[in-house]
Amino acid sequence: MLKGVVIVVVIVVALLAILWLTQRRLIYLPDNSAVPPAADVIQDAEDVTLTTTDGLELGAWYIPPQADERNVTVLVANGNGGNRASRAPLAEALSEAGFATLLFDYRGYGGNPGDPNEDGLALDARAAYNHLVDDRGVSPDQLLYFGESLGAGVVSELATEHPPAGLLLRSPFTDLAEVGQRHYPIVPVGLLLWDRYPVAEHVSTVDVPTTVVYGTSDSIVPPGLSQDVAAAAAGPVEEVDIEGAGHNDSVMFGGPEIVDAVVGLAERATTP
Repeated sequence: MLKGVVIVVVIVVALLAILWLTQRRLIYLPDNSAVPPAADVIQDAEDVTLTTTDGLELGAWYIPPQADERNVTVLVANGNGGNRASRAPLAEALSEAGFATLLFDYRGYGGNPGDPNEDGLALDARAAYNHLVDDRGVSPDQLLYFGESLGAGVVSELATEHPPAGLLLRSPFTDLAEVGQRHYPIVPVGLLLWDRYPVAEHVSTVDVPTTVVYGTSDSIVPPGLSQDVAAAAAGPVEEVDIEGAGHNDSVMFGGPEIVDAVVGLAERATTP
């Protein structure tokens, strides 16, 4: 009997150790099967190189507005999968709606050097911010942050240091441990995680117009977590629920509901 218990304990401890050691492979899912193409796959887009304070060079695209320029720029922070090429439809839709957009890839994504982690992605976002503000002269009061899922954690943290005019969080979670606990209920996720992304905590300190967008059929980030983020936000909040949409449905990557949400946020955030 005792021997059997010991064997079970050893197996459980071994499995937890494997999860602890490999957790970032489960969190960060870059698609490096092909480096993103040149920016000219999008009309008038420019290839950009961002330099982080720890010396990494990251690939990015700057996409100018095509019509009805709003004098508003959107900094997009991707979710945990793919690379900037899969966000091209979003950038094109925003460009057609009059927005300039910066798409960039984190370290370890899109052929970039480095390995992704929470502290590193924070540096990557600051490199994107610095490029827009310092190199392109974008005023922070004409700058929106768009964070997609994990990217909501990235931009909400950035906003605590550099508040934007407005913050759009698409499929955000309260914190990464809460998502993990929903998917792995018998694993002590909170004790194992190195990277936390406490979105709700960050937005509770950022008093800017905020829009929270989520799909009602999201099976990856439950809608309730996104609603909790909206409830925690310090600034005036608008919730946009996209009926029947899942986490990775095409409508969530530049569909009309997403673009309308950005337009609405821009009007709330930048209109005197």
